[in-house]
Amino acid sequence: MRLAVNIDHIATIRQARQAREPEPLLAALLAEQAGACGIVCHLRGDRRHIQERDLRLLRAVIKTKLNLEMAATPEMSAIARKIKPDVVSLVPESPAEVTTQGGLEVISQRKRLVPYIGQLKRAGIRVSIFVDPEEKQIAACREVGVDLVEINTGKYAEAAKEKERAKHLAQIKRAAAYARSLGLEVHAGHGLDYYNLTPIVAIEEISELSIGFAIVARAAIVGISRAVQEMLALIKR
Repeated sequence: MRLAVNIDHIATIRQARQAREPEPLLAALLAEQAGACGIVCHLRGDRRHIQERDLRLLRAVIKTKLNLEMAATPEMSAIARKIKPDVVSLVPESPAEVTTQGGLEVISQRKRLVPYIGQLKRAGIRVSIFVDPEEKQIAACREVGVDLVEINTGKYAEAAKEKERAKHLAQIKRAAAYARSLGLEVHAGHGLDYYNLTPIVAIEEISELSIGFAIVARAAIVGISRAVQEMLALIKR
């Protein structure tokens, strides 16, 4: 299982003071050197953390894989087709949310998403969809033309009681198995940290995890390189 590191919250710290530091690009390079298989960033419509300048620098410099999370809007499609990240991950987006609240509602947007995804694919960009662990939504992802999904682990990560956590873990397991049965590559992420990671790692169908906040929070104490290495050690173990 691989680890992709989301660097959004390095930029969050910078934007809190409208400063020049910390530098997201430096965090990305350190994460790569520590063993990350790729770098993830979310260019939001309100530009609350990652800026287009960051995206251009990341595309020019990182050596692994650049995954751009974005809403399925015309503005973001134009930016993605110009920058050409390796992967675009389509996510829902609301200005009022602190962080992404759930997976993309694909079923009701199929007619709109088919040409949107096709345009990105023709530009040579692989497209993923961040989706809740629901078979109907995963089937719709296949129908709109993607071959990669990222299963939302948020409810599992946020569950306070063991019984509730086990229920959400079972849903993720079923969703991952169903996605693989459709020929989809399966990634997972949202809310994962150093304490709840192990049961997700045990799901064989999941080939990559996307983790950001937990790593950035640990990096504030021990540094980005060590924070990434500690997460990778948990995954490998």
